[in-house]
Amino acid sequence: MSQTNGFSTTGATTVQKPAWPQHLLLSLTLVAGVASLFVPARQSAPVDAFLLMLAASASVAILTRQLPLQSVLFAAFITGLIGGAAHGLSARTGLPFGPVSFGEMSGPQLFNCVPWLVPVIWVVAIFSSRGTARLMLRPWRKMKNYGFLLMAVTAGLALAFDFALEPFARVKHLWLWQPTKISITWQGATPMCFLGWMFVTLLILAVIMPYLIRKQPGSTSAPNHAPGALWLGAMILFGINAAQAGLWLEMAVDGILAAAVAFFGWRGAKW
Repeated sequence: MSQTNGFSTTGATTVQKPAWPQHLLLSLTLVAGVASLFVPARQSAPVDAFLLMLAASASVAILTRQLPLQSVLFAAFITGLIGGAAHGLSARTGLPFGPVSFGEMSGPQLFNCVPWLVPVIWVVAIFSSRGTARLMLRPWRKMKNYGFLLMAVTAGLALAFDFALEPFARVKHLWLWQPTKISITWQGATPMCFLGWMFVTLLILAVIMPYLIRKQPGSTSAPNHAPGALWLGAMILFGINAAQAGLWLEMAVDGILAAAVAFFGWRGAKW
């Protein structure tokens, strides 16, 4: 194996691109995330929007280390399109997540039905969850049904992401779930919301997974901790915001979920 202009190559085949773009974007995301903690919820919209764009950019940069940029961007577009359309449909009809209304803090709306930040949130949730799932599943990456297992764990991590996101969204006045006949709720979201999130996640993964499969030969043994850092960073941010709002149960749940994923991610990275 040889090195050429910072790229690892096997013959003429590029194995991995430089890591500094993802590290830079992750660092900027961390700084923006810390800064957002000191801004009042009703005045934090610009900082939160900037933080979200940095997180989405980092999500794309992480994948482009080993995949063509056009494939990653297309997968991000499809992710945002399906996720945003599902939320827009839910705002109009109540399906698949339940009846929801978006507040002014959520920003300008696309097609007068869904805020622009919703598709971007889906990109961060899906991409970071998939990367974290790959880290956790390293001991089983040679299994015959690894692809299906990866989809299932990714969907579970995306569901946990949404579970922690709902209190954050309520504190930030991003959206509000309308009352239904279902009495069991989590910050206004019914079980229907989370079942819908799981279904839409699996649909997105079924469409984008072929574009996220590496088709070039090369070593893939080194674990990539960046997606896990992004996923855990989001969970910590959600948990701290919950604590600032006095939502101690929500903070505890976020902490338990983050600790469990951190353990299995650490275990997978050591394999």
